[in-house]
Amino acid sequence: MGTKLTIGKAINAGLRAAMEHDPKVLIMGEDVGKLGGVFRVTDGLYKDFGADRVMDTPLAESGIVGTAIGMALRGYRPVVEIQFDGFFFPSTNQTFTQLAKMRRRSAGALSVPLVMRIPYGGGIGAVEHHSESPEAYFMHTAGLRVVTVANPEDAYWMTQQAIRSEDPVIFLEPKRRYYERAEVDTTAPITQATPMGAARVARPGTDATVLAYGPMVKTALQAAEADTDRSLEVIDLRSLAPVDYPTVMESVKKTGRLVVTHEATLTGGPGAEIAARVTEECFYHLESPVIRVAAYDTPYPQSRLEEHYLPDLDRVLDGVDRTFAY
Repeated sequence: MGTKLTIGKAINAGLRAAMEHDPKVLIMGEDVGKLGGVFRVTDGLYKDFGADRVMDTPLAESGIVGTAIGMALRGYRPVVEIQFDGFFFPSTNQTFTQLAKMRRRSAGALSVPLVMRIPYGGGIGAVEHHSESPEAYFMHTAGLRVVTVANPEDAYWMTQQAIRSEDPVIFLEPKRRYYERAEVDTTAPITQATPMGAARVARPGTDATVLAYGPMVKTALQAAEADTDRSLEVIDLRSLAPVDYPTVMESVKKTGRLVVTHEATLTGGPGAEIAARVTEECFYHLESPVIRVAAYDTPYPQSRLEEHYLPDLDRVLDGVDRTFAY
């Protein structure tokens, strides 16, 4: 019997478990200490572990990430919180030219076990630079592992797996799903958890595959439930770098159709790379072209328009219909 946790509380519990397991684990970011983070994900950790391990930083993402890289090189395991997705960009130089390349540059002599937690995606009625989906930037940068969660169980275990990784990990948290609740067995050993790089079949099906991750997994499952005429298989990708292509290909070879959906913009988005790879490797199994259902190629709109901008149930179902139109 597990404990019912939200995704936010599950990440908090995962951070706590990691800090108890390893005294070298540190948390740093804007307002992560006494306030407990803007989404209260680090709530209570400052009180229990103190200011030496839960550190409030200046409002300077380049400084936060640069400092964390130095700490990781000295043997610590820093967990950096970027307050909102759009605030990441001041730290791109540190992330893309240092963090991602350090281990390769040193031929493995140096490792940078740093986790960068980033709440991402829309759906919360926020202002500019608070609802973006920058995952394609990270996927394109070799040397970074990129993962995202869609349920409390993954949130709890993948937080700890990311912290234990010797590679730098970009840990994307779907902010509009923070309050999704489910049971989590926090007493099980971490060795029983699904590996961090593996996709999972969230719902078996036979007629078409719907591939989603993070905030869109729930929407994909709703689409599968709503489509009573077809049996849709839903895959939660979980890891964006590396992608678990064997699981994806196995599903596509079975169903012959694939719809990829995400909140990131369409052009150059994660779905474009996945569509290309699936077309290369499953060409003779496909009954129709791979369909992408994504956000429009515009900057994120004002909050009153975001429901028209983000992919929703109807747009995912329309994507499924298009796969059967050929």
